[in-house]
Amino acid sequence: MRGITRFRWVAGATAMALTATGCGVIFGSTGGGNGGAVLSSSWGDPQNPLEPANTNEVQGGKVLDMIFRGLKKYDPRTGRAQDWLARSIETEDSRNFTVRIKKGWTFSDGEKVTARSFVDAWNYGASLRNNQKNAYFFGYIDGYDKVHPDSGTQSADTLSGLKVVDDHTFTVKLNQTFSGFPDTLGYAAFAPLPRAFFTDHAAWVKKPVGNGPYTIESYTRGSQMYLRKWDGYPGPDRARNAGVTLMVYTDSNTAYTDLLAGNLDLVDDIPAAQLKNVEGDLGDRYINTPAGIIQTLAFPYYDKAWNRPGSEKVRTGLSMAINRRQITDTIFRGTRTPATDWTSPVLGPGGGFKAGLCGSACDYDPVRAKQLIKEGGGIPGGQVKITYNADSGSHRQWVDAVCNSINNALGNDRACVGNPVGTFADFRNQIGQHKMTGPFRAGWQMDYPLIQNFLQPLYYTGASSNDGKWSDAEFDRLVDLANAETDTARSVAGFQKAEKVVRDNMAAIPLWYQNGSAGYSARLSHVALNPFSVPVYNEIKVG
Repeated sequence: MRGITRFRWVAGATAMALTATGCGVIFGSTGGGNGGAVLSSSWGDPQNPLEPANTNEVQGGKVLDMIFRGLKKYDPRTGRAQDWLARSIETEDSRNFTVRIKKGWTFSDGEKVTARSFVDAWNYGASLRNNQKNAYFFGYIDGYDKVHPDSGTQSADTLSGLKVVDDHTFTVKLNQTFSGFPDTLGYAAFAPLPRAFFTDHAAWVKKPVGNGPYTIESYTRGSQMYLRKWDGYPGPDRARNAGVTLMVYTDSNTAYTDLLAGNLDLVDDIPAAQLKNVEGDLGDRYINTPAGIIQTLAFPYYDKAWNRPGSEKVRTGLSMAINRRQITDTIFRGTRTPATDWTSPVLGPGGGFKAGLCGSACDYDPVRAKQLIKEGGGIPGGQVKITYNADSGSHRQWVDAVCNSINNALGNDRACVGNPVGTFADFRNQIGQHKMTGPFRAGWQMDYPLIQNFLQPLYYTGASSNDGKWSDAEFDRLVDLANAETDTARSVAGFQKAEKVVRDNMAAIPLWYQNGSAGYSARLSHVALNPFSVPVYNEIKVG
């Protein structure tokens, strides 16, 4: 899932290297025809190769959203799941589904998209031997325990719950009732794959082939990726520009400076240091809109010091030592809102957002904070070190502010310090290798607009984005029950019961909800961010 890693970040080459690539030339390039010109946008190198089932972070996800289309597509304004390649997805019991796909869709290499394109892709993504980070997404499908066992080697090559009926029909059998399953199918992990992915995998990884409105023309790691409009794209959401050049930056402040200087068209991560200037600099070319993103502090539960009896009091005390309102008002200037639950306001009350679910545990209360930390046995090692990646323009500011708040609450100016890691890639690698010794920056950008997506991937035992390895049998049980509900309202209520278990254990400290922010040049029009805080590239016009 994109979450933890999907949270906003910028990584890559130095500003000097960027200048050497000739950014200005690309900025002014044209694509010819009626598609307009090419636009340039800030970006960061993906953590992994751009395999749909192996990409669970924002920068790689941006590219997948441009070069693939799946059974469902999320409306860029409402987030609602719409049938896209799916002609229909039918079920009578929310466990057995018949999927019929539309005719006329092809990959950019000319191959037809068929039922087999989906089934083969999902089997690949689920297989233990392929080591795909999003394999967990296929865990609902019957036979997953055989192709991706918790331990040992896999005993099957394919998911028994997937059956191809004909070129445009396949069936899915789940291992449990999951009424929300169809709405998950707009996530990139469920994208179809062409035969070239399997027959010449190395070549495909070097230059991925998909079925979306853009094709990848070139990519130089640490520098840029150029995506060209695919003129043969059969979908209704054709690109309204000739292409997009994604420019790699290590620092969002540098990207913002290049935008103002006319060397870049689009920045989708306004650095905190520039928020006081951005409206004056850009006027109505500044976008600040709600997004399905929450920032949290996660904990390493594989470290016994943070998983001892009473440690939930320490975590709750730390939460109550953070003055969220002061930090969001001072640093983020209207682009963040103090979190009072573990989801996002974009879900709405009917979708599972419940303002105030965190209760007093998310209120700033220095006296109670100090008391709880003492009752819980004190801070492990006597000091909290918040680990974060230092290659973003804003993380240091808010981490320092959080630590200052904690230090002031506890009356100890060394109770909390920041622990920067040079790059996002190194940061993610250390997390993946379970090297965290204290709380670390975490965030979740929803993969699809369901409350389930804010809870299960992050806190369910063994879930793909449960980086801290938190585990609670009651939470798992409540999630399973909520997934089994066929009535949406009852399912949402069930997930909120599970969310209260997260609260009572303070499994992660919710900090704030994040808006999507962006700024763009006068060359562009029709610029918008979707509810996932990603630019709707195909709708942008140039000139």
